[in-house]
Amino acid sequence: MGVLPELALAAAALELIQDGMTVGLGSGRAAEAFVKALAKRVQQGLCIRGVPTSIATANLASQHGISLVSLDEVEAIDIAVDGADEVDPQLNLIKGLGGALVREKIVATAARRLVILVGREKIVPALGTHGVLPVEVVPFAMSSCRRRLTQLGYPPSPRQMNGRLFVTDNGNHILDCRIPVLPDPAKAEKDLRAIPGMVGTGLFLGMADSVFVADDGQVQIRQRHSD
Repeated sequence: MGVLPELALAAAALELIQDGMTVGLGSGRAAEAFVKALAKRVQQGLCIRGVPTSIATANLASQHGISLVSLDEVEAIDIAVDGADEVDPQLNLIKGLGGALVREKIVATAARRLVILVGREKIVPALGTHGVLPVEVVPFAMSSCRRRLTQLGYPPSPRQMNGRLFVTDNGNHILDCRIPVLPDPAKAEKDLRAIPGMVGTGLFLGMADSVFVADDGQVQIRQRHSD
């Protein structure tokens, strides 16, 4: 997704932000554009508090003058704005290519509204279309988790960065699983979460309230239906 779609998505999401809100700040390119746009509004007098989903987002927000708080300091988050790697017709998501999936899920769960910003290429007919699902595992369980994931039919590859195992902000590792199209994402989530040492998966099911989609210079808004 290029710069202009990211800016359009950030501007559209910014219209939802009101004075006094506590805002969950996602991670990744679309979320970064939103944080920068939000910072400009803060400099113009908007009063909000941000709850970052990663150290990188916290550093970016602080550098741009956004006041930050932790989850311990707030009762709830009014709105969380983040990106996604896949979005299906029911607004279920796959997230985690940026490596912050566990903190993103915690913030999303604490938010009264979750807004997702994506380009048209992230819209898929079913989760698993792009073939990758990140999961976070504790270092002690790396080998056993890899074996169990392979048995489930989701062969994993340990994520690396600069020739070393990638380490999340939680001190864990990421396994990028090769997956088929998932006929039952809820069952897949249940099976994965039952593996000892599995901290979290990139499946975000029934969590997104709105998805803003950048397509041909326009931003389309998709809403999740409660029924």
